[in-house]
Amino acid sequence: MSRLSGWIRGSTPKATSHEPSPAASTTDLRAAEVNQMEDAMVSMTKIMNDDIEGAEVGLKQGSSAFHSLGLGTTTFMRSVIGFEKDIMAEASKLLNTCSTQAWNEQKKAEKNGPDSRIHPPGSEFALVHAEAQLMSAMVAVLHESYLEAAKGFWGLRGAYATLERMMQAEEAYLAKKGLKVGGSKDELPPPPVVPASEVKNEEQDEDADLDFVEAPESLSGTQTPAQYNGHLSKVIDETEKKLEGLAVSDGAPVTPPTRKDSPASMESQSSAGLQGPDADVFTDPVDVFVHSGANMCFGILLLMLSMIPPSFGKLLSIIGFRGDRERGVKMLWQSSRFANINGAVSGLVLLAYYNGFLGFADILPTEEEAEQGAIVGYPRKRCHDLLSTMVTHYPDSRLWRVEEARSLSNSRDIAGAIAILEKNTDSKMRQVTALNSFELSLDCMYIGHYEAMRDNFIRCTELNDWSHSLYYFLAGCAELELYRNAFHAEKKDDSQIRVHKAKAKELLLKAPSLAGKKKFMSKPLPFEEFVKRKVQKWEKRSKDLGVDLVDAIGVSPVQEMVYLWNGIKKMQTSQLERAVDTLSWSRLTVPVETANKIRAESDEIAVGDLCLAANYRALGRLDEAKELLKTVLAIDKTAFDGKIHDDWAQPAAAYETAVLAWVELQNANKKDTTASINGDSTQDLDIWRRKKTDECQTWLDKCAGWGNYVLDARIGMRVQTGTDTLRWYKRVKGWSSE
Repeated sequence: MSRLSGWIRGSTPKATSHEPSPAASTTDLRAAEVNQMEDAMVSMTKIMNDDIEGAEVGLKQGSSAFHSLGLGTTTFMRSVIGFEKDIMAEASKLLNTCSTQAWNEQKKAEKNGPDSRIHPPGSEFALVHAEAQLMSAMVAVLHESYLEAAKGFWGLRGAYATLERMMQAEEAYLAKKGLKVGGSKDELPPPPVVPASEVKNEEQDEDADLDFVEAPESLSGTQTPAQYNGHLSKVIDETEKKLEGLAVSDGAPVTPPTRKDSPASMESQSSAGLQGPDADVFTDPVDVFVHSGANMCFGILLLMLSMIPPSFGKLLSIIGFRGDRERGVKMLWQSSRFANINGAVSGLVLLAYYNGFLGFADILPTEEEAEQGAIVGYPRKRCHDLLSTMVTHYPDSRLWRVEEARSLSNSRDIAGAIAILEKNTDSKMRQVTALNSFELSLDCMYIGHYEAMRDNFIRCTELNDWSHSLYYFLAGCAELELYRNAFHAEKKDDSQIRVHKAKAKELLLKAPSLAGKKKFMSKPLPFEEFVKRKVQKWEKRSKDLGVDLVDAIGVSPVQEMVYLWNGIKKMQTSQLERAVDTLSWSRLTVPVETANKIRAESDEIAVGDLCLAANYRALGRLDEAKELLKTVLAIDKTAFDGKIHDDWAQPAAAYETAVLAWVELQNANKKDTTASINGDSTQDLDIWRRKKTDECQTWLDKCAGWGNYVLDARIGMRVQTGTDTLRWYKRVKGWSSE
């Protein structure tokens, strides 16, 4: 039987309410503790299979710190997915209770608890305490209060110190044994190794061959396929069932692989957990829990801190620690190699990071470099394998299907992603359904499915209360494009023109009325500030020019949003060309004289040229993109002063200029190293590469130091990713000693 098919189904749940007598032996105490730990972990795995209610039922039957952690985690998952204030408050309460209980258990264990092979006494409870602190901090940061966020960040100090001590103790033990877990500084830990004797079983698993259709490196101009051609089950001759084959669970429930092992065998397997060369190091159940959990917890912490934009530097100074994206990612991959709940959570975080966060980024290593181990890159195949394993072992979870869709979207198969998301609306968790609807809305926006974009953003208001202002604004933007389509149609339908115009106005005016109800650390949400500025500008222009609000709109706000979510990176040639057409000034619905007044405004020029430059860059028209960005950067900064102007476009143009330098560098790196640039020698080529690298870094630094603007956090995350990539590239080239 394959080890992988036992992904922390662990031991058969045992009674957890019994308390050892004072006279119990050390062995009995340890056995009871391990029993409680594994029972809690078995219940917690239900969280990853879209069954939080089932997890809560099992966890409430136990009274240990491990069960308390599980209950806190279930509520934490709901809070971070749905961003709902009442659930955040409940999560904070449960996690504080868990933290106190774990601290008390840790002190008891330090005095008389049994020691593990690797970690000091009480480490398992110290880990529970640190995990509770970390989740509490994350909830606090998502809370509306700056004071709560500051308290949360302060709490991270304790978690950071605890986890650092654990890792140091572990490294010291391994050093004594002449062992080292993981690869070099710039490489990911090796993937799990499945013994040859188990390969056949894995190949026979009906869900073992998740295949994604990946777009070619160069855009060919072909349309996005009408349907997704991958599958989880081996459907060969039934073409019409390919999409159904992908389904995690479409209709009839999918039963997880049945375990035939004895309870003792399952317990042993749950404890060993690790797939690969480190399996003989981590065999003790407490060591497995602490090692996988510490890597998961510390990895999330380091990754989270590394992604905090410079504008929140004040909070980082409270902690006194810096994030480390490379180390954090490496730790998460190490944890994901374990067949337990810690590995599953690490897998979810990794997929969300690669498919979500890196989906926004442009300055990254090539896919080939990432597959070879570049730790700052996007290892597509490895993520594919990780997702395949997760889907196989958690077949009822709709979260994995969202990640499948994101992966397809990042492979420029947006239509395939949409097909998955449209069938993924029946999650047991309303928060997951809301996330699915939001992803579906974005994908429809990227490829101009405006009716579906409108309907799904409106549905988000029914499923989630995070930012109705943004949802209605985006729905209004979709109606605006429908109005413009009807206005410029060869065969005009006046009734359709009136309907879409009226609906666009209704939604766009409704959006700012709802802004400010949600806050992030006592500040308005950046996108809600963006929405308020936009509508205020259009209202003023409408009054000044004597036209309706909808007719006073200039550059396509849909294309602005596509840029800000980097949908450009996910689009194929035909879709990019359609986006260029959508950015045409001829799309305006006012007379030419009035249109010329709109297009003469500095921030309209900046936003329009920026979006156009990004599309040209994606189409390979680099020289045209450069000229447009020069135009944007040449505008006097004072033209963007005031509370109704789009002040984000100029710093974004600095970032785009850095991206162009990186694209040119990558294009040169694809050539034979003996080739030359403009006839220069190989030595001159190396000089040119370093010059381009410095040019890219200079523009990133310029963007990072731009100052405050409405979307500085969003642009800042792209800048930070680019900076991490350049740091890696300089090390690889031997230009840095870091």
